[in-house]
Amino acid sequence: MKQAILFCVDDDQQVLRAVTRDLKSRYRNDYRILSTISANEALESLQELKNKGESVALFLSDQKMPEMQGVDFLEKAREFFPDAKRVLLTAYSDTDAAIKAINDVHLDYYLMKPWDPPEEKLFPVLDDLLEEWQSTVIPDYAGIRVVGYQYSPKSHAVKDFLSGNLFPFQWLDLLTNEKATELLEINGLKTSQLPVVFYQDGSFSVNPEITDIAKKIGLNPSASSDLYDVAIIGAGPSGLAAAVYGASEGLKTLVIEKHAPGGQAGTSSRIENYLGFPTGLSGADLTRRAVTQATRFGTEMLSPQEVVKIELRDQYKMLHLKDGAIITTKSLVITSGVSYRQLDTEGLAQFTGAGVYYGAANTEAHACKDKDVYIVGGGNSAGQAAMYLSKFSKNVFIVIRKPDLTATMSSYLIDQIAETPNIAVLGNSEIESVEGGDSLERVKIKFYKENKSECFDAAALFIFIGAKPFTDWTPDELFKDDKGFVLTGRDLQLKDDFKKNWKQPREPYLLETSIPGIFAAGDVRSGAMNRVASAVGEGAMAISFVHRYLAEV
Repeated sequence: MKQAILFCVDDDQQVLRAVTRDLKSRYRNDYRILSTISANEALESLQELKNKGESVALFLSDQKMPEMQGVDFLEKAREFFPDAKRVLLTAYSDTDAAIKAINDVHLDYYLMKPWDPPEEKLFPVLDDLLEEWQSTVIPDYAGIRVVGYQYSPKSHAVKDFLSGNLFPFQWLDLLTNEKATELLEINGLKTSQLPVVFYQDGSFSVNPEITDIAKKIGLNPSASSDLYDVAIIGAGPSGLAAAVYGASEGLKTLVIEKHAPGGQAGTSSRIENYLGFPTGLSGADLTRRAVTQATRFGTEMLSPQEVVKIELRDQYKMLHLKDGAIITTKSLVITSGVSYRQLDTEGLAQFTGAGVYYGAANTEAHACKDKDVYIVGGGNSAGQAAMYLSKFSKNVFIVIRKPDLTATMSSYLIDQIAETPNIAVLGNSEIESVEGGDSLERVKIKFYKENKSECFDAAALFIFIGAKPFTDWTPDELFKDDKGFVLTGRDLQLKDDFKKNWKQPREPYLLETSIPGIFAAGDVRSGAMNRVASAVGEGAMAISFVHRYLAEV
């Protein structure tokens, strides 16, 4: 926790130096001491300190100052830090004003000049005040803070981006948190400008674009070089594994991620079947370790950034990015993964980001405290989300079309769900429609066996169904199966026109696509096993084929 501040204001330089010296001699190990001769300058700095999440424990102000009276300064300062102790420095002739200020600005104490010796006339007073402050105050959060409405799609997008990129932040809902209102009023902001992101340096972004936030928090959306040995599109487990092996084996490696590292695995609250972690680990923890490992070996990470087109020029692959930039690479590994399939249920679209979420259980779990939530999907991601949400929600209901979870979910998760009293599995059912005002309020569920439909109150609906590959941006020359997954290796020969397009004297490598030098790994690849361990293995394997390809050209 940051040290709290003791703030001194006095227009007399000599007096200010003396009081600052005394404060430092006594409190420098426990507090930071700030001082200024200008009351106006002090007030300007208080807004920045508030935006940074700093704490002021005590104000010590002279009464007679040219810019404003000390009492007036303390009254204005109280708007920024209402819990700070307020002490007035006065001459004997100003005692009446000081006594009046006890009621007007809730003055805690007034000190007569001079205060020598401080051991008798200054420190005992301040010690008592600071001890009282320490026993009652809760310091402001000192990191990134997001102010917005809980059921705003834009607020959800900001929270999801920060969470996905492993940046800690504090969420302040304007309807339920007084500090949110306080921050808006202090900075003269309107509710129409939400969401607002406050950064650690005291600055803030109003209704920001994701790319603006990314630049501010240090993510890199621009490449530093024109040519790479291997570019990897997607930073899920497969892409990060390829990055680790590529960079560690001397290849100039670039990873391009359009949202956040980790992919679907990165959003898992607990992965318990990954080799080497007998007690399990979260998707966020796995992602953090992998990103650290890849960057330590020299991988360059480009995020958030999106490839919209691949252009082939001789043996080079030209990657056209969404912002208009073009990157050249000798080889390419596509690990863009999959997204959850969108439901076309009646009324669902209008509540996306406002009670209806595709994945995002980790991001929105705290908003579901003591409420009923519903999950659609019977795979491991749905099961992991249910277990995580059960820690916060009153009840968690898993809605699936099949009779039970045995055909789609790992047995360890099925056992955990069965042992969790506030999780219920609604088999042979589906979401028929959803209703609400500004946010989701109810779900209507159709039960096939009973041939009936019922409405239930719902604070949130989390959807974990199907798998749609991110391949819409790939060229026609890149062969895909009927569902859009990338074909590789021997599967390419099932295509009638494969031989017309493949002009190499060798067959494609195991993970090579229909375009020489472009490889696919992980969930985006047709026939992939959809497991974290297999995705990591394919990412590492792809780099071995990259080496073989680069040796040919």
